[in-house]
Amino acid sequence: MNELSRKGLAKLHWAQEHMPALMEIRNRFAREKPFKGLKIGMALHTEAKTGMLAVTLAEGGAEIRLASCNPLSTDDSVAEALRKEYGLEVHAKKWEGQDEYYCNLNTVLDMHPDFVIDDGADLIAMLHTTRKDALYNVKGANEETTTGVIRLKAMAAAGALRFPVMDVNDAKMKFLFDNRYGTGQSAFDGWMTATNLTVAGKRTVVAGYGWCGKGVAMRAKGLGAIVVVTEVDPIKAIEARMDGFEVMPMAEAVGVADIVITVTGCKDIISYDHVPLIKDGCVLCNAGHFDNEISKKALDSEAVGVTRVREFVDKYEMRDGRTLYLVSEGRLMNLAAGQGHPVEIMDMSFATQALALEHLVINHKNMEGKVYAVPDHIDQAIARIKLKSMGIEIDSLTKEQVEYISGWEEGT
Repeated sequence: MNELSRKGLAKLHWAQEHMPALMEIRNRFAREKPFKGLKIGMALHTEAKTGMLAVTLAEGGAEIRLASCNPLSTDDSVAEALRKEYGLEVHAKKWEGQDEYYCNLNTVLDMHPDFVIDDGADLIAMLHTTRKDALYNVKGANEETTTGVIRLKAMAAAGALRFPVMDVNDAKMKFLFDNRYGTGQSAFDGWMTATNLTVAGKRTVVAGYGWCGKGVAMRAKGLGAIVVVTEVDPIKAIEARMDGFEVMPMAEAVGVADIVITVTGCKDIISYDHVPLIKDGCVLCNAGHFDNEISKKALDSEAVGVTRVREFVDKYEMRDGRTLYLVSEGRLMNLAAGQGHPVEIMDMSFATQALALEHLVINHKNMEGKVYAVPDHIDQAIARIKLKSMGIEIDSLTKEQVEYISGWEEGT
């Protein structure tokens, strides 16, 4: 075993020891083989927690081919260990160029998978555009993230989606924990690794107040930041204000920001209009899936020089004398510079992935080309496994209580 593989294997074992829900599912899959004879193509951030999901599906009988869903989010040691120690086919490496990234996604589709697990919907989009040759064999897919679900719902609304997709992102056991607590912690893990700067006392702008934005804002506040939220949804804007945060338009916020963190799933959150207004010394970061939330073209248009001053930080010298900084090339700093979401959080997310895929395998013949919610019984099952692993017991309703809340005649 080479040193890189040994390092990756240690990370995989650490993840395994802290993912009790997924491991319980893995043990059942190993006995029952629900994916026997199936080919599963995966595009996920290729690191230790994802590795344990891939191993779980392989032990369930599947043939796996895995690529990254982001050019900067692969842990090379884990990818090597998955190849050498688990025998999985992995096509991913850190610092992939754009062409290599898409080459690896194409390699996954070259296997003509029966099912797809996607994060950001690049694989699914390719199946409907440049790789229609592989579309005929795909019976269904899972989608992991907000950005991907937005794309897929647009495809479904246009009548373009050719197979059913499970919306794993909006399962309760995913978004309530992964999006909020996972993104909140891992965003600042990436920030601290990339910059080695403080958060306390800095005016930190969080763009977007969905579940991911809530988590980032909460963690920023806990670290001592003065938090500003920008939003386009008036209801979420009121919620942010009543949670104790300043709320203002981005054009105003960038003028006072020491840190900007975008987490919206949309493009051009920092645009050409904003770049001339950004405060000198501001650090721009993205915790959304794609690298288009902060417009690098807009930054380049005003810059007279760009220098890499730390491994994950680029310094932009602007023509008017200001200095701006961009973390991780505007890509997902949680994984590009950090280690991704905490293991215990991804235990719940990947348990959801595994059971949602099993549901899809069993039921796909009765499903259409739509985006489907994860059934509530899957959320409930994972929650109970997780509580058991945490040593927590909860109450149950009595027969009389069930009858009471199911009826309408008795009011007292």
